[in-house]
Amino acid sequence: MNQQQQKKYEEYVKQVTPTHSLIKQVLKAFFSGGVICTLGQWITNMLMENFQLKKEIAGTWCSLILILISVMLTACHLYNKIVKWAGAGALVPITGFANSVAATAIEFKKEGQVFGTGCKIFTIAGPVILYGILVSWALGVVYWIVN
Repeated sequence: MNQQQQKKYEEYVKQVTPTHSLIKQVLKAFFSGGVICTLGQWITNMLMENFQLKKEIAGTWCSLILILISVMLTACHLYNKIVKWAGAGALVPITGFANSVAATAIEFKKEGQVFGTGCKIFTIAGPVILYGILVSWALGVVYWIVN
């Protein structure tokens, strides 16, 4: 009886476990990341041409615009749909980081400004910031020692 239940459970797991094609996922991520980067380059070029901004300033404005677009798509519950299709291609760029911060802020808003949004806003993004700073510091020390 126990082996029969185990076998039924294994069959059930096979039925409900989604199957993914690695090549298909990689192509989707490559395409979606490329679209985001192309959009960023287009925004930068338009800012440089139409507003005569220097490349560095146009790049800063481009980052802010991409963050704004990401937050707006997150607030409209559209960014998660994009991520479901695109995978890492939509999560890795700056737009994915903005989505992680905005999504937690929106999710915990009902718990209040301090204990909801204030405490939970960096739940996902916090470790990225922490380890990014830690690794950059460690690499800076290694660079300093080598030179």
